[in-house]
Amino acid sequence: MFLVVGLGNPGSEYANTRHNVGFMAADEIFRRYNFSSFRSKFDGLIAEGNIEGQKVYLLKPQTFMNLSGNSVIKAASFYKILPQNIVVIHDDMDLPIDKIKAKIGGGPGGHNGLKSIDSCITPNYNRIRIGVGHPVVHIQENIINHVLSSFSKIEKEALQKNIEIVAELLPILFNKGIAELSNQLGMVQNNKK
Repeated sequence: MFLVVGLGNPGSEYANTRHNVGFMAADEIFRRYNFSSFRSKFDGLIAEGNIEGQKVYLLKPQTFMNLSGNSVIKAASFYKILPQNIVVIHDDMDLPIDKIKAKIGGGPGGHNGLKSIDSCITPNYNRIRIGVGHPVVHIQENIINHVLSSFSKIEKEALQKNIEIVAELLPILFNKGIAELSNQLGMVQNNKK
């Protein structure tokens, strides 16, 4: 059993922003596989489904990014899902727009959603990092404006391809682990060049 968490902020004003890449990925996973309708629970929206024989709960926290951990811990506790079976999909400013990386554990790297989750369940969960690029000048105000900005048309096309790749390759993580998913992501991205 797995809990897949897409990070983002609720509300239409945030729907197409860089910080909502996790929600976008969750929506693609929802579309691609057989999930029940989303319902309000655990301070989030949750759907239940099956991906290649694995029971999967898909969660979109509705607490705003800085409190994402509150929603994750409630769902994980209720379903008794350990951190190694939790997958968090999120935006990453340290990666260019055409990159995806996967790993287990690590620091939050300044991401407030990850900081919140780390404080609630430990940092030892699976992370799928989707690149959103970073502002030219790395001052706090520029960072906030950047993650809450929308994508250009070209960026949106690259992002959509990456979201589709994540949804397509997600079963590899369930069946073979995060290292194999990371290898497959690397191969797919190298083949795109």
